[in-house]
Amino acid sequence: MSTTVAVTTNGVPVNASWEDLVTSALLGTDRRPLRAEDGAPVGPGELLDTAALHTVRRRAALRPAAGVALPEPAPADPRPPLPAAARRRLAQLLADRSAPPSGGRRGAAPDLTELIPQWLASAGAHGYRAPAELLPALLDAARARTDLRPHVLAFAGPRGLWLAGLNPEWRFALRASSRGAQRPGIEDPEAVRRLWEEGLFAERVALLGAVREQDPGAARALLAGTWATERAEDRLMFLDSLRSGLSGADEAFLEEALADRSRNVRATAAELLSALPGSALARRMAARATTCVNPDRTGGAVSVAVEAPHECDAAMQRDGVVSAPPSGRGERSWWLGQLVEAAPLGVWRERFDGRTAPELVMLPVADGWAGELHAAWSRAAVRQRDPDWARALLGAPSAPLANGPGTASLAERSKLLATLPSSERALWVAGFIAAHGLSEAFQLLGVCSVPWDGPLGRAVVDALDIARDAGSYPWSFSGVMGLAERCLNPAEADRLAVLTTTPDEPEGASPGAGGYWSEAFQRLVSTLRLRAAMDAELAQDGAERPGPHGTERPGPHGAE
Repeated sequence: MSTTVAVTTNGVPVNASWEDLVTSALLGTDRRPLRAEDGAPVGPGELLDTAALHTVRRRAALRPAAGVALPEPAPADPRPPLPAAARRRLAQLLADRSAPPSGGRRGAAPDLTELIPQWLASAGAHGYRAPAELLPALLDAARARTDLRPHVLAFAGPRGLWLAGLNPEWRFALRASSRGAQRPGIEDPEAVRRLWEEGLFAERVALLGAVREQDPGAARALLAGTWATERAEDRLMFLDSLRSGLSGADEAFLEEALADRSRNVRATAAELLSALPGSALARRMAARATTCVNPDRTGGAVSVAVEAPHECDAAMQRDGVVSAPPSGRGERSWWLGQLVEAAPLGVWRERFDGRTAPELVMLPVADGWAGELHAAWSRAAVRQRDPDWARALLGAPSAPLANGPGTASLAERSKLLATLPSSERALWVAGFIAAHGLSEAFQLLGVCSVPWDGPLGRAVVDALDIARDAGSYPWSFSGVMGLAERCLNPAEADRLAVLTTTPDEPEGASPGAGGYWSEAFQRLVSTLRLRAAMDAELAQDGAERPGPHGTERPGPHGAE
C-alpha cells in the first residue's frame, strides 16, 4: 500500500506514504526530511511513531479510513468495587466456565462452572459492582447460559447494559431483563406516559412493574389505556404483571379480559380472578363445583360424592375452562378438575359442616374420584397460597407415597411445599428423605432454600452415607450430590471429611463403587470449603453491608 495518508503523531498530522517513511529512515531526516501539515520538520521520534502506525495498518490489510464518532461514555455505577480477592475469584470462575458439567464426572476438584450462579447471587447481596475489565466475559457467559442472565445483568448494572448496546451478540441483555431496562422516575407522569407509548417492549414491561409496585391502580390505568391496541403476546405479558399486588380493585379489568380474543389471555385473566376468593368468577366457579362435589351421608358416615359435569358450556369456557382435554384424559374429569381448582377453598368448609382442611382431605371419596379431587385441591392451594390446605394435602412426610392423604405426584408436592415457610419446608423434606430415601426427593430438594437448614443437610448426607455403605452405584446419586455441593451449608465441610476415605466394599457391591464414592465426597468437601472461601472473600471490606446469608436466597430451581 503506497497511499499517502495524514497520520497524527503526538497530535501533529504527518502526510507521508510508506515509501517516504522508508526513504527518510534510510537516508536520515536531515537528508530526506518529512514535514507535518503545518510545515514543521518531523524529528526521528515522530518518524518512528508514524512508521509504527503505518505498520499496523499494512498488517491489517486495510486502507486508512476516517475516524468514527466515539460512543457516549459509560454511565457511572455508584456501587462499591469488589474486593481484590473476590475479583480474582470471579475471573477464575469465568475462565473455567467451558469445563464439562459435573454430572457423572470423576475427580475430586470442584466444578467451578456450577458455582457461578451462587457467586453472582452472593455478590449481588453484598451490593458490589462488576469489574469493568470482566464485563465482556460476564456478558459472554450470560449469552451462553440463560440461567445466568438475571444475576449477570443485575451485577453488571448500567455499564453492562451500555456495553451490551455496542455488540450485537449481547443485545439479549437489552431485551431479556426488564429489571435492567432503563426507565424514568415514576414521579414524572409525562415521562411515564411517553415511555409507555413509545418505549421498547422490555422498557414498557419494566415501567409497568415499577408503577405497579408503587401504585397498582395507576399501573392498571396505564395498561387499560392501550389494551385494545396491544399485540396478543404483549397483552399476556402485561397481564402477568398484575400478579404483583393483585386485589379486588383489579376485578373489573380482569372480567373484561375474559372476553379477550386470545385464549391465553382469557386463561390468565381467569386464573388471576380465581386467586381472588371474593371475585364474581370465584363465586361462579364455586357454584359449579358444589353441584359436582357434595357430602354423602348415606349410612351415617360422611363421604364425598362426585358427579363430574356432563358438558362444558359457553359460560364455563368464558370463565377459563378449557373444553378440549389433553390426550389420554377424559373430558368430564378434565372439566371437574378445572372447576374445583378455580373454586375458593373456603367453600368446602361451608359445604361439609365446618370441617377443616385435614378433616376434608381424610374423607373417603366415592367411585375412585379421590385422586382427581385431591389433585385439583392441590392446584387450588398453590394458586390461592393457602398453607393450611397445603399441609393437609402433603400429610406426614413418612406416609407411603401411594396412600398419603393428598396427591402422590412429586411435582404437585413440590408446589405445595413452596407455599410453606422455608424452615417448615426443610423439615418436611428431611422427614421425607429419612422415610423414602433420596431417589424420590430430587424435585422436593429443588424448592428448599439455600443453604439447606441443618436437619435437611444432615438428612441428605446420612442418606448418601447409607447408599455408600450399601454399595449402591454412586453415579445414580450424581444429581443429588451436585445439589449438595451447591446447597449444603459450607460449615459442614469439616464434619463430612470423615466420609472421604475409601470404604470397604460389601459383598455384592458395584465393582469400584468405593473409589467413586470417595472421590464424590472429596469433591463435596472441597466444594464446600471453596464456597466458604468465596463468602469470606466477598465479605472483605464489606462488613457494613448485608452478607450473602443476610437474606434468604431461593433454592437451586428458583422456587421461593
